[in-house]
Amino acid sequence: MDRRMKADAMRKLVHARPFRPFVVHVADGGGLPVKHEDFVALAPSGREMIVYRHDRPDDYEVVNLRLVTRLEVTTRNGGRKSRK
Repeated sequence: MDRRMKADAMRKLVHARPFRPFVVHVADGGGLPVKHEDFVALAPSGREMIVYRHDRPDDYEVVNLRLVTRLEVTTRNGGRKSRK
């Protein structure tokens, strides 16, 4: 998946109605949970995004979208569904 496709997929998740929490998985094996749309911002260029931590709102991660390996959406029943 190229950067533009990742940026489009990210925009769809952030602007989905109703919003559903998701996890951004990155190349180092880590995952960044996005609990609410207010906790994520995608750069207009689609190259980077900022994810604020829900447990420490003053802390954030800057993520290069090239390092995103998959997006994991929480389903209504509490399970998880992956998007590549």
